[in-house]
Amino acid sequence: MIKDLNEIFKSYESFIGTEVTIQGWIRNHRKQKDFGFIDLNDGTCFETLQVVYGNNLDEFDDIQKMHIGSAISATGKIVASPKEGQKIEMELLSIVLEGDCPEDFPIQPKRHTREFLREQAYLRPRTNLFGAVFRVRSIAAYAIHKYFQDNGFVYFHAPLITASDCEGAGEMFQVTTLPIDKINEEVDYSKDFFGKMANLTVSGQLEAETFAMAYKKVYTFGPTFRAENSNTKTHASEFWMIEPEMAFCDLEGDMDIMEDMLKYVVKYVLDHAPSEMDFFDKFVENGLKDKLNKLINSNFVRIDHKDVITILKEANVKWEFAPEYGEDIAKEHEKYITEYFGGPVFIKNWPKDIKAFYMKQNDDNETVAAVDLEVPGAGELIGGSQREENYEKLVARMKEMNIEPESMDWYLNLRRYGGCVHSGFGMGFERLLIYLTGVDNIRDVIPYPRTPKNCEY
Repeated sequence: MIKDLNEIFKSYESFIGTEVTIQGWIRNHRKQKDFGFIDLNDGTCFETLQVVYGNNLDEFDDIQKMHIGSAISATGKIVASPKEGQKIEMELLSIVLEGDCPEDFPIQPKRHTREFLREQAYLRPRTNLFGAVFRVRSIAAYAIHKYFQDNGFVYFHAPLITASDCEGAGEMFQVTTLPIDKINEEVDYSKDFFGKMANLTVSGQLEAETFAMAYKKVYTFGPTFRAENSNTKTHASEFWMIEPEMAFCDLEGDMDIMEDMLKYVVKYVLDHAPSEMDFFDKFVENGLKDKLNKLINSNFVRIDHKDVITILKEANVKWEFAPEYGEDIAKEHEKYITEYFGGPVFIKNWPKDIKAFYMKQNDDNETVAAVDLEVPGAGELIGGSQREENYEKLVARMKEMNIEPESMDWYLNLRRYGGCVHSGFGMGFERLLIYLTGVDNIRDVIPYPRTPKNCEY
């Protein structure tokens, strides 16, 4: 009977003494004169199964020639393993070579650098590190969907091609069918495919707000794109975003959902990927599990931006970037604040002049009801705000920021056609994965990273 390793390892005692067939790939092959050991992984779990064979098998010589990376079907008896740290192994009865592999297979059983493995991105899921990373990515994605579905949110598919720039930064990839070699600054977009300038989306927020006004609670979870020429460890040109929008919800309610969702997802991953998380804790970031468990059990601090700046100014620290009222905070400030409070911190009510046009303007006319969640070891993880529900204030703010109200009349009309207090937030999925795994480069938590000068596969 053909079985997955995941099923066998979950209830290994019940399989001892039974004959099974495992289909997978050779991770390692250690050969002796009269016997050998094959480490077999089938991709259904983190663990590998040791397959033991001897020269009593007719195909012994053929087995000894099998290469690392080859696909095989191994049939044998599951037995208790005498090897320390290994509960079971297979005594091989027969084997079928399903797909051979040459000796120059790039993923050999030795330590490879992450930079090298990025060059072999189509093979790196066969390593322990990336096998664990991308399984956690799958589990975390499911946990996000499960949280929102269980809490009455409607899953909304935001368009990937859009005519609006949610962030107003202009760093967007243009979509066109016009001949590239003939395009100049005098482009006639009426002749383009959509009859206007179109781009890949930087956020599904604005469209999600329209659905929140019908379903009350919605969320997006999909790819977004930024044409930002940045080569840092946390930036990519294509990445995934989780963006909920909630009607009849103010900033305090927004923070409640952020905290509840994050704790749920972190706990779900710890509970459902124990082997992977043990691996990360041991080989990638020592203390990772303690960090995550502490977050689950923390009460997130909520503090105004101006009070954060006061704390930073009064700190006995020589800053590389001096903290100032009315300005953004740097990575060193984020780190200090989470250490100061000993856990995650919501920084709220930010200066209006450094935030987006759609954020709710506070009565002081200097700040907006925006919030960033800072977490220990990662800094900013989530950003959100109460959205401006007042039509006149929103129009005035758009004009201040040189955004033509006429180009977004559909968005403004939400305030005219039964508008209400509403809020939302955005969380970069890859930033969450960096936090969950300890793998500190966004290129290593997304299957095929798209970054400046890099679009392989």
